[in-house]
Amino acid sequence: MQPDMCASDNYQIDLSVLEDGVHHREFHLDDAYFDRIGSDMLKGGSVDVALDVYRTGKTFKLDFHSNGEVTMTCDICLDDMQQPIDTDGSVIVRFGQEAATADDDSIVMGEGDTSLDLSWLMYEQIALAVPIRHVHAPGACNAAMAQKLEELTTPSARGGEATGEAAVDPRWEKLKGLKIKD
Repeated sequence: MQPDMCASDNYQIDLSVLEDGVHHREFHLDDAYFDRIGSDMLKGGSVDVALDVYRTGKTFKLDFHSNGEVTMTCDICLDDMQQPIDTDGSVIVRFGQEAATADDDSIVMGEGDTSLDLSWLMYEQIALAVPIRHVHAPGACNAAMAQKLEELTTPSARGGEATGEAAVDPRWEKLKGLKIKD
């Protein structure tokens, strides 16, 4: 966990004052939030996060639901694109002797700590919902960049023949002869 990445009172929750039971909070994450986080992947966005905090003694279950869209770079044309986000995630928070991150889904806060910064937790929930491949919808990429990419990936640009087969380097052919034959 990255503490204080986007330190703001807007994203702090004082767990010590919550009674046992369910507590609901809502957050709106905008371009300013993503800018403060400093992410290279997510440049901006508009995401609504609903948080339910279930307290039982010294244990808290935080259920996040994030819905909206984020701005990121298209892998094909390098223009900005909007990626829809609709995801759910949970984190367990406990009070313990000293602060620690037990695993990806569990946090131990020191007994003296009362306030939890949710900014990085919300960011992680959103970032994990983004597909590995970031591309515009078909036909929505920058036409000039897509054309240039097509030119650079044709067989002739890669040194291959017009039939689509790449020319074989003669050194590889000689190496094939060194294979052990049964």
